[in-house]
Amino acid sequence: MNEKDNSAENKEDIKISIIIPAHNEEKYIGKCLASISKASKLFENQVEIIVVLNRCTDRTEEIAKSYNCIVIRNDDKNLSKIRNAGVEKARGEIIVTIDADTQMNEHLLSKVEENLMSGKYIGGGVTGKFDRMSLGIFVSSLLLIGPLLFKYGAISVGIFWCYKEDFKSINGFNEDMLMAEDADFAKRLKEWGKKKGKKFGTIQNGMITSTRKFDKHGDWVLLKRPKMILAYLKGKDQKYADEAYYENQDR
Repeated sequence: MNEKDNSAENKEDIKISIIIPAHNEEKYIGKCLASISKASKLFENQVEIIVVLNRCTDRTEEIAKSYNCIVIRNDDKNLSKIRNAGVEKARGEIIVTIDADTQMNEHLLSKVEENLMSGKYIGGGVTGKFDRMSLGIFVSSLLLIGPLLFKYGAISVGIFWCYKEDFKSINGFNEDMLMAEDADFAKRLKEWGKKKGKKFGTIQNGMITSTRKFDKHGDWVLLKRPKMILAYLKGKDQKYADEAYYENQDR
């Protein structure tokens, strides 16, 4: 992408801005971006992808530019700040956040637009599946989902979608949260929706996400390390946040 392509002076009528935080994601981001390209076919010239480069030392930026993404930089070890920085750059009225190791299905963006234009939904999340499954992954997932469900209520995370004005109304992702910031965001978006007479929506089976954390630490990791679950519940432990989100990909 050249400077002209990367400029906010582009006159295209952007409807959807997709935000991707990326810390050394060369192994995964290509599949993520390819999935977004398929999902964007019905929105020609109306979708922008903003990749927020976070201290990358690999080919993440090169791959992002090969898909004509807008690239910006944020060096914080804080996913909330990274995502919020991407939204600040966004020109679309609809915000979608997705992780670099996740792929959306080809109908997801159409479903997002349909849900928001219906006026029934404030926004919401997405359910999906891991790229592989085992008994250990299933048990580890339950060990995390149970406590988070108790603390944050019935929500869905994965990929988020809402109007930018509503994202701004709840002040985006909470930058005091280092972990479980997605659950916190979902809870606040749901509460904001209730005030406006709208529901928090869940798009079913809309994504596939990687099992890289299980691949590295073992499928039974959360059974063996209950302190990690407590760290997710607290949300403010830098040591565990670094391990969960950053150190896994550091060279």
